Amino acid sequence: MKGDYQDLVDEISALLGAPATLENRDFRLIAFGAHDSDDDLAMDPVRTRSILTRQSTAAVRSWFEGFGIARATGPVRIPATPDAGVFRGRICLPVRYRGIVQGYVWLLDQEPGPDAEALDAAMEVAQRIGLLLAEEARAGADLSREFLAVLTAGRGWQQDMAVAALRVALGPSGEGAHAAVCVSPWSGEAPASVPGAAAVCVVPWRGAGEQEPHPGGGGPAGQCLAVLIRLRGADPLAPALTAISRLMPGAAGAAGGKTTAPAAAAGVTAGVGHPAGVTAGVSDPVRALTALPAAWQQATAAARAAAAGPRLGPVAQWSAIGPYRMLASVAEEALDDPVTRALRGPANPELARTAEVFLDCAGQAGRAAAALGIHRQTLYYRLSRVEQLTGLDLDEGEDRLLLHMALKAARLHV
Repeated sequence: MKGDYQDLVDEISALLGAPATLENRDFRLIAFGAHDSDDDLAMDPVRTRSILTRQSTAAVRSWFEGFGIARATGPVRIPATPDAGVFRGRICLPVRYRGIVQGYVWLLDQEPGPDAEALDAAMEVAQRIGLLLAEEARAGADLSREFLAVLTAGRGWQQDMAVAALRVALGPSGEGAHAAVCVSPWSGEAPASVPGAAAVCVVPWRGAGEQEPHPGGGGPAGQCLAVLIRLRGADPLAPALTAISRLMPGAAGAAGGKTTAPAAAAGVTAGVGHPAGVTAGVSDPVRALTALPAAWQQATAAARAAAAGPRLGPVAQWSAIGPYRMLASVAEEALDDPVTRALRGPANPELARTAEVFLDCAGQAGRAAAALGIHRQTLYYRLSRVEQLTGLDLDEGEDRLLLHMALKAARLHV
């Protein structure tokens, strides 16, 4: 559809006598028209960066959205603001389909500007663009059968055939980098549109007594949402985090235990546990669809880790989940090591927490006592009780490792 978008952008440029650019609703460039090289202000820093990197920064997006473009149904004029890198005023034409914003057409404002009749004609073209963008988004959702087959097929020829079918269905958009996203738990059907998604589906999880638990730690039965995200630009995982922000409003900023600017604006901070809520996991980027099953395993592991690890926040990237990268693959079922069974039972939650914090603090008593809010002597007493119950010697590295891993693994199956 790229050619269709370019033709429509060129049509708007001709109608209004000004160079136009088309961005999707996440401010990623889709098409742009030529500009007059004699106009020194035509390529201000904001427009130059958008064209060269094919995206705008979060700060630029926030600044423009402050003028109400996401709610507007007609043209919005935005004044020049040199301090923000906007040397020329803009005219923004919201691109909508059935009332939902799909993107924006941007034009450089000038004196005298286009009249109302020309702007009305340009808005009609913008509506046609909105239909194309909506159809493209639906196409991703329509690939749910092929996407689901890849995620659920057994290894070997079945998986190879499923990947081949998905590659054919995706066409040219199947080339390049992608990431897998898991949102868990998920109720209902897959959304009709997810920003930047190449495919979306709902994945069922096996019932009680079978091998694979729910990825978010919420029990063995249920379902989660799987999203295949196209990656572009200098910040490769930004499209995945943007998609999660739409699926989990107010929760997608703290990815991998770090708080990003959008998260801070939404009041999301790292270090807040969400064991009973919705969590999301993001895989590392993959360059070939044959690596998609492995990416999906990463995404589900990250979602489970986000539910298990309070410091990870509601959204976790595979690259940032630390020991859970290993535990999620080796501990598909809850571990029941006899040495740690008593400590992990319901009678000793405070001792288990004390031991975990002490080990998280690398055995530094002062740090652990401060983190727990207790006196150091109280810490020593509790640790002695831990040793009595488990038979472990916390001065021994292997005993510490066994206890630490058992406690972390138990979190994946709460």
